[in-house]
Amino acid sequence: MAQSAQHVVQQVTRRIAERSAPSRTAYLERIRAAAAVGPARTELPCSNLAHGFAACSGEDRLAVRGATKPGVAIVSAYNDMLSAHQPYAEFPAWIKDAVREAGGVAQFAGGVPAMCDGITQGRTGMELSLFSRDVIAMATGVALSHEMFDAALLLGVCDKIVPGLLIGALAFGHLPTVLVPAGPMPSGLPNREKSRIRQLFAEGKASRENLLEAESASYHSPGTCTFYGTANSNQLVVEVMGLHLPGSSFVPPGTPLRKALTEEAARRVVGLDAPIGEIVDERAIVNGVVALLATGGSTNHTLHLVAIAAAAGIELSWDDFSDLSAVVPSLAKVYPNGSADINHFAAAGGVQTLVGELLDAGLLHSDVKTVAGPGLDRYRQQPFLEDGELVWRDAPRKSLDPDVLRGVDEPFAPDGGLRVLEGNLGRSVIKVSAVGAEHRAVTAPARVFDDQHEFTAAFRNGELDHDVVVVIRNQGPQANGMPELHGLTPALGVLMDRGHQVALVTDGRMSGASGKIPAAIQLTPEASAGGPLARVRDGDVVRLDADRGTLELLVPDGELDSRDSAPPADRAPFGTGRELFSAFRQAVGRADRGASVFTQLQPQPPDVPA
Repeated sequence: MAQSAQHVVQQVTRRIAERSAPSRTAYLERIRAAAAVGPARTELPCSNLAHGFAACSGEDRLAVRGATKPGVAIVSAYNDMLSAHQPYAEFPAWIKDAVREAGGVAQFAGGVPAMCDGITQGRTGMELSLFSRDVIAMATGVALSHEMFDAALLLGVCDKIVPGLLIGALAFGHLPTVLVPAGPMPSGLPNREKSRIRQLFAEGKASRENLLEAESASYHSPGTCTFYGTANSNQLVVEVMGLHLPGSSFVPPGTPLRKALTEEAARRVVGLDAPIGEIVDERAIVNGVVALLATGGSTNHTLHLVAIAAAAGIELSWDDFSDLSAVVPSLAKVYPNGSADINHFAAAGGVQTLVGELLDAGLLHSDVKTVAGPGLDRYRQQPFLEDGELVWRDAPRKSLDPDVLRGVDEPFAPDGGLRVLEGNLGRSVIKVSAVGAEHRAVTAPARVFDDQHEFTAAFRNGELDHDVVVVIRNQGPQANGMPELHGLTPALGVLMDRGHQVALVTDGRMSGASGKIPAAIQLTPEASAGGPLARVRDGDVVRLDADRGTLELLVPDGELDSRDSAPPADRAPFGTGRELFSAFRQAVGRADRGASVFTQLQPQPPDVPA
């Protein structure tokens, strides 16, 4: 099996490279031409340059004025709304001191917006969430457009923020760039207990005060939420892509080691000679996908990694995810795929032990560029403080807790648990890491809703107490920005626990919190774009089979095509800022192309002479 898996990884990488050759070549020509010109501040007119150092003082002012030292841009997603980002308040001062110590000058170039999906979950604000990724990319571009910089540090952790920062930075792919994490909060109320109380509340068996007490015991301090959702998937994936310093993803905030790693990232970027556009190549993208699959990471990355790859001139497809998932074993059990949280994963050996296992099995490309230097073997090491000095030592070769993290020779499952479903309803993705084998094939009548709140009302009225495939449509990017539908999970879990066959089919998202319910998500083409989902009716029998990779409406051939589409739900696109994003809804692409408002990037040869 191992030899076959190695072959598939190499084969998928080759076909991505071949498919992407024209756009990747053009992208590399463009960023190499920009690198050859050097920082534009040396050619800025005096008035322009004076604006660039007007707010500086002392040695920094002289250095920027004379262009004698490397300039480092700080782009931060700090705010107090995200517990994961609140620690970033202190980072710029640390970074400026460390960059100065390394012989450079750091300037805070720009802040990017960062919304909390936990706060907006189930609310109209969630309809801005996915689009915020591309806003963040544009804001990153604005920050770097001053042409004052030789390198960049990106401060971000959560959901859309890291992908947005990366997409924006790749437009300036000639700049050496390091992502700087902030780390997870301490473990709180176990996630399984939190989930249990959510289900009790959905059934009316727990009070709002009970629920709030459980939630606040789970999300309880600065730092990233500890379940393995998109935020922690971001951290693991970008570290394995070589964009974090080794071992820095899951070091808690407020610790001496966290501060030391932040300062080291700042020092390291000053002398870094590998620009981000060269680091993010086909091999790095495949490494990120493999790491995601091996750990049962967030389904949101079937959107984000596609969009990130496109920003570097690389065409990644859902078929690539599916083919890799078939051969990459499941090596981690972190909630919602198990009972452990991300701190338990880190204690078991974390990213470093995982990387070692996958490298030894030939499932990761070792011959890559990273911010730590050439070769992914550097990511077998973890950081420590010895007498106040930052050092790296080899991580445990084997997991310290096989209930949380395992080796390739004893996986939790032989595949990565992420699958593509196809049939007469279109294409979708499903994550089965937490879905019991007995629940992976469901055949049941459909109950169709155009809004998640309609579903909630029907559940509370007792209308769904039977075998059912819940269809939530008009939730795609063109319809309303493709919100996460995480709030459906407790009620669907109640129906499953009552012994019913239950599945979800939607053109919306379920995020990294996808759990025990088989959910065909991100269905494309979406209903609002004329997809077949718009022609499904209550009572139609739907068959979802995750093992066979199929999603079908069981009607005679030709009948589905002959039906009229249900009209899109009549929604006023106003309130909570949604009216500001009407242009995004009109411009956004398909889910399997990254659900991006940017046209599929096909870089042109540079105008600037090399």
